[in-house]
Amino acid sequence: MIRVDGVSRWFGNVVAVSDVTFDVAPGVTGLLGPNGAGKTTLLRMMTGLADVSDGAVTMFGEPVRDNPPLYGRIGVMSEHETVYGFMKGREFVRMMGRLRGVSDLDAAVERAIELVGLEHAAHLPMGTYSRGMRQRMRLAGVLVHDPEVLILDEPLNGADPRQRVQFQDLLRRLAEGGRTILLSSHILEEVEQVADTVLLIVNGKLAASGGFRAIRAALDQRPYHVRVVADAPRELAAEVVRLPSVDAVNVDPDGALILLSRNVRDLQIELPRLAQRASIGLRRVEPLDDSLESVFGYLVEH
Repeated sequence: MIRVDGVSRWFGNVVAVSDVTFDVAPGVTGLLGPNGAGKTTLLRMMTGLADVSDGAVTMFGEPVRDNPPLYGRIGVMSEHETVYGFMKGREFVRMMGRLRGVSDLDAAVERAIELVGLEHAAHLPMGTYSRGMRQRMRLAGVLVHDPEVLILDEPLNGADPRQRVQFQDLLRRLAEGGRTILLSSHILEEVEQVADTVLLIVNGKLAASGGFRAIRAALDQRPYHVRVVADAPRELAAEVVRLPSVDAVNVDPDGALILLSRNVRDLQIELPRLAQRASIGLRRVEPLDDSLESVFGYLVEH
């Protein structure tokens, strides 16, 4: 749906985005990066709000810059709140629908509000909403014209835990309906739970892309940390350090073993066998950094 091909953007001598290439397919794609990594600049180019210095951005095979007919197929939610506090929720969504030229406006407004679960608050001024509620009503305004592509910049800002769960469910339903969703966020756990693909931007460059577990598996230069709780931790440590799959062993103050391994698959086979031979009971074995957070932290640090 979206093709970013060799895109760069510079401001004078400052390079904000440098030679970035990736595709965004139907489903949910997470765009991650530390502050100042170039995410917002990249999103502005992808939505046609800013021109590229080099390269090209296309959507449905068409250039996104200066292409008004294409914008009717896109829904964009910026990071910064853009609502009038005196305006009621339903009035706001209606205004967004009118700006988009939506036919059968009443039905479209009610459908969008129902999607975000705010029917009970649609008659209230948005100035009385919590921040999370304002974000959801803004999303209703983005959805009112039923776009095929959604580009959402930090949409979870201000949402409480319950609202985040509801938002995740909504994203999944929208993706299952065939939409293409690009989600920029600093909330790694949420992205990990909903995104099929992750794009990691560091210092204006694409550091990695794909499923986060596939990215983590490709980082061979960094061993996994595995926590092991056993009946006789020091006896087990003396044995497990000899395993080919183990690089190092540390004992936590609470008695748990922290193993460093570059081959967790072999470790999962070798460790139970070793414990059985030594008559040591294993209580818990868990990876400590098999997560999007660990992948993100490693790539940003290096």
